[in-house]
Amino acid sequence: MDHNNILGVVLAGGKSQRFGKDKSQVKLNGKLLIDYILKEVVGEFNETLIIANKPIKFMQSNKISITKDFKDGLGPLGGVLTAMKWVKKKNKKYKWISTFPADTPFFKKKELKFFLRNINIDKGKLFFIKNQNTRHNIFGLWSLDLMEKLESDLLKGERKVEVWADSIGVKIVNINCEKPDPFFNINTKEDLDKAIKILKNDQL
Repeated sequence: MDHNNILGVVLAGGKSQRFGKDKSQVKLNGKLLIDYILKEVVGEFNETLIIANKPIKFMQSNKISITKDFKDGLGPLGGVLTAMKWVKKKNKKYKWISTFPADTPFFKKKELKFFLRNINIDKGKLFFIKNQNTRHNIFGLWSLDLMEKLESDLLKGERKVEVWADSIGVKIVNINCEKPDPFFNINTKEDLDKAIKILKNDQL
């Protein structure tokens, strides 16, 4: 599909409660965690938008913008809607947003390219990646046509990405990835220790 119609979106607005501090700002082998995903996706889109609710550091690029959630406490779905609202407010021409978490250091652009290459946009308005038996609900492609329904359902109290996605008929793109798991995400300091070991083993 045409990448010119897609806005890349990194969701970094979570509270990182299990980690104890903003994990997007944690350093892994001397590099900010958020910069791992940015490095892989920024070159694939004309623009990438970070959703973050406080000032953060990230790699410098004229392709990156940053904005806050339009309303606190709505979770990842609120971040998705924020990105859609940003597109409309800025009069951008994007028809889709491609979302990524800020805490997955092993995700590579080859997985992104595979995902987008295997989407048939005539078949749906929302697509998620499934690796082996696990569906990854933050790695998604969302049509801006969903904006009105998403806002309505958020106002009614919906917060769960999986439930909402199923309700509108999300389509799945299956991918079989080698180790290290590109969808490994860092929620705790123990996860960070695991990531350090994985990187060390990769460099041997």
